[in-house]
Amino acid sequence: MDKSIQKPYIMLEIRLPQVETDGDSQSAYDILYSETDISQRPSFYLWLNELFDLRPDEHYLDISCGRAQLVKLAQRQGVLAYGMDLSHTALKTGGGRLNQNRLVTANSQLLPYAGDSFDVISNIGSLEHYVDIKAAVREMTRVLKPGGRAYILVPNTFSLLTNIWIAFRQGRTSIDQQPIQRYAARLEWQQLLEESGLLVQKVHKYEREWPRTGADLWYYLHHPKALARLLLTPFIPLNLAFCFVFVARKPQEQA
Repeated sequence: MDKSIQKPYIMLEIRLPQVETDGDSQSAYDILYSETDISQRPSFYLWLNELFDLRPDEHYLDISCGRAQLVKLAQRQGVLAYGMDLSHTALKTGGGRLNQNRLVTANSQLLPYAGDSFDVISNIGSLEHYVDIKAAVREMTRVLKPGGRAYILVPNTFSLLTNIWIAFRQGRTSIDQQPIQRYAARLEWQQLLEESGLLVQKVHKYEREWPRTGADLWYYLHHPKALARLLLTPFIPLNLAFCFVFVARKPQEQA
């Protein structure tokens, strides 16, 4: 690991007072998924699916898969795809025609899979919401095959167009609707991942994805603020992006 990140990392945490345990978190997410939809627009999942570049011979797991959008996309490509989430409500409402044996209600901090099971895993916008982040990353590393790759999307403390902009305009911290929210800077997230056994190879910034469906293009054309943010995306520096997508591997020597 780069010596420049060999120092304690700082993480901003926002936690609802009634959420202390995994059971509290599960109840909160079941309520959240039954009352609203916290999914992203279709183009978001299509962009990620392109980034993953899955092959038909690979075993893929989406951890905290929500309504299983990424699992469905992978399965359409002939990939042996699995999904798990803490919320049974999310899986029940999103599973659709998926093979239900490949969707599991489980805790991301104690994955119900054998070690070295998957060629590819993803954790998209979820790691920052767990009760024990380090335990979750260790579990990701455990179930990933040596040489396998992980895609992990997490939020930036210093997002120019979110946290910094909201603080500038409103004098407040940006608060997510989920029960636990954490932010960290790029190298702080990288340090956390690498201390738990993954080797970061690349980092992509995420601000807004370009529309890949007619419906999403229509959305941007009718939401000027979202369109402006989309057009600004290429000019946002990596360290000031909304989120980071870490591309990491499990080292071969861990076999």
